[in-house]
Amino acid sequence: MDRDNMPIKTLAGALAEKSFSITAEIPLRALSPIDEIVQRAKELLPWVDGIQVSENSRDTGQVSPVALAALLLDEGIDPITRLNCRDRNRLALHAELVGLKLLGVSSLILDRSNRLEIPGALTGKPVFDVNGRDLITMASNISEEQLRGSTQEFMVGTSVNAFFPKPDWNAQHLETLASAGTRFVQTQPCFSVPLLRRYVRRLVELKLTWKFAVIVTIAPLPGMEFARWQLDNPRGTRVPKSIANELATASDPQQTGIEICARQMRKIAAIPGVSGINLLTLGNPAAVAAAIEASGLRQNPV
Repeated sequence: MDRDNMPIKTLAGALAEKSFSITAEIPLRALSPIDEIVQRAKELLPWVDGIQVSENSRDTGQVSPVALAALLLDEGIDPITRLNCRDRNRLALHAELVGLKLLGVSSLILDRSNRLEIPGALTGKPVFDVNGRDLITMASNISEEQLRGSTQEFMVGTSVNAFFPKPDWNAQHLETLASAGTRFVQTQPCFSVPLLRRYVRRLVELKLTWKFAVIVTIAPLPGMEFARWQLDNPRGTRVPKSIANELATASDPQQTGIEICARQMRKIAAIPGVSGINLLTLGNPAAVAAAIEASGLRQNPV
């Protein structure tokens, strides 16, 4: 089959078809070379349903998500585009959403985001003109405008922190986000399978998985220094000590990280209520592809 004439795989399509989705997230640095970003995305494309690209997640400005989405679409890659409330006011967010809609972007991850609290960082002034729920509602309303004759709605997602829920937790915040138009939630990196089982089981009990899909974020950790960084820095990240110890004593930490990731992927895919996995590349697309292949969740692409 002529690959150039094949339809683009998309996260929205995978979730709509109720098939188990796999995406990969490429972190950006300041002034990341565009050809490098595109090349990494192309290396991962045979294994995944779409590529997520982080947006101003640390202390430096990065390439416009609209420009990057256009470049990835030109390469036949589904860009799962992130926007946050911290860096733009209402008008700028609306303009970005309209631009993404016109380009044909099908999936978004919309978040309030957190203030950057990095000593010495060159940061902009936080805006927060709208909140996360308002941003999700804006995206849903733009979908209904049928720009360029399209009736396809954005598949809107947002980030959540997985935790051990108390028996009386009713997830009212998630109910509100679902009512605003959220169609999938994606966890912050969580390497604790028992925690994920408890968290997702509660979502199933509340019948929230009827309203949105649940995607879990993990990564092939290339060594103990990355495990320690995940433990010490990102909010909501969960790395069990058993995994940290396994990496610390490994003769080949990178290969061990791939094996741990593949093992976790199989366990996570078996959790009732989980619809997909998002993998952080941590700068090494080959490790992500190796983990997916070792997991057995995707056949080796031709």
